[in-house]
Amino acid sequence: MPSSISSSDQPVVERPVPALAWSVAAVVALITAVALIGAWEWHWRDFGATSTYRNSDGLWAIQRRVVDRVEGDKTVIVGSSRVLFDIQLPVWEELAGERPVQLALEGTSPITFFQDLANDEDFTGLLIVGVTPDLYFTDFGVRRLAALDYYRKESPSQWFGQRLSMAVEPHLAFYHEDYALFTCLRRLPWPERAGVPNYRDVRRLETMAADRNTRLWRKLEEDIAYRDYARSVWMQLGPPPGIPEAELRRMMIAGVEKAIAASRAAVEKLEKRGVEVIFVRMPSSGDFYAAENRRMPRAQSWDRLIAETGAIGVHFEDHAELQGLETPEWSHLSGADADRATRSLYGIIRTELAARRTP
Repeated sequence: MPSSISSSDQPVVERPVPALAWSVAAVVALITAVALIGAWEWHWRDFGATSTYRNSDGLWAIQRRVVDRVEGDKTVIVGSSRVLFDIQLPVWEELAGERPVQLALEGTSPITFFQDLANDEDFTGLLIVGVTPDLYFTDFGVRRLAALDYYRKESPSQWFGQRLSMAVEPHLAFYHEDYALFTCLRRLPWPERAGVPNYRDVRRLETMAADRNTRLWRKLEEDIAYRDYARSVWMQLGPPPGIPEAELRRMMIAGVEKAIAASRAAVEKLEKRGVEVIFVRMPSSGDFYAAENRRMPRAQSWDRLIAETGAIGVHFEDHAELQGLETPEWSHLSGADADRATRSLYGIIRTELAARRTP
């Protein structure tokens, strides 16, 4: 008796292959795919979505390379989402004859990017640094720091993929990270689990052009429910829960000291080669503005930043032209008021620079 049975001794079962022309199958698959994509696109168009360029690390890297490529003085903006949304590049260009380079990134402190430009000996001109207190003076604003690494190490395939994506982005409303299938699934009202915080994610807020000129999405001005959702997201931001008050206070002081020291060193490097630095605090409002002031009082953060760096500071509280503007979800200006604010900010900065240059 054999000790084993070879698989070759087993009967071969032949499975019938459907008599279907592969060309027909390919056409059916293509029609199905187009129908599903069309339905997904229609769904988001009906929701109010419009096509936009994606705020990717690759798009940021393109603009960072503009700083490397263009010779002579440039106006560059770093910061968080407020200067990204509120400073309108076409309006600035109309006034100055020069289009700024927009390098601000949402949910992120600009200090790392501020330092990068300070170390770039080829950068000269004017640097606008947006200050959102909760991000600038703490270690919590680290959401988009990978963009700088992407710019430094972008591979040829990443370069090509970014250009290929940009050819599609202006034409498809659903091609935004907020409408990705698994992102949508995570937003479903799943049952809450004990001890697991039920945080709301930031949803889409903007429309963006190829040069990263950005506006607040009109849905936040027109859809009250969507606006209120955004407000609820802002109100859950801040330090992690459960930290004792004394520890929070210690963390705040340490964050302010660290931010001011880094800013002072960057300003000194930039001013040595003639770069003028302008710190800008754009408007916020409502309960979010009140919460920001509680967590990061102006006297202990902004005022010290300006005093200890010696740079020009433009705080919306100090200028009537930057007050009374509409911030639908408490943190970013409406489209129309972003245009007005840009004109006002440009005039204020010109006045401040002229005063400083006068002997």
